[in-house]
Amino acid sequence: MKYKAPGKCPVCGEKLSITRLGCPKCSTSIEGDFQPCEFCRLPEDDLDFVKIFIKCRGNIKDVEKELGISYPTVRGKLDNVIKGLGFEVTTKESAKEKELKEAAKEEILEQLSRGEISAKQATEKIKNL
Repeated sequence: MKYKAPGKCPVCGEKLSITRLGCPKCSTSIEGDFQPCEFCRLPEDDLDFVKIFIKCRGNIKDVEKELGISYPTVRGKLDNVIKGLGFEVTTKESAKEKELKEAAKEEILEQLSRGEISAKQATEKIKNL
């Protein structure tokens, strides 16, 4: 029985690297600092979800049926995989917040250009966003 290599250090939680590869047929070994694929680092349950997601061609309704779970649960599992692969998960709320912050920054810069506030005040307002 072959075991899956751990992806994180059990002591500090840092990502592990592969330092030795070996051929089971001829016993050749190669040493170095190798990184496993991003998917290899995912926990087993995330990998199972990815397989089903791909099998269903990304159709969330089909994933719901296959796993017998709700839409929000599918989205949550997908978000976990996205985070596990090192990507940022942006929700509608955070995208809206970013949009509002950008609009607020623009307004502050316009106030500055009209001379209504000083550069110091503008800097302080932008920092507080």
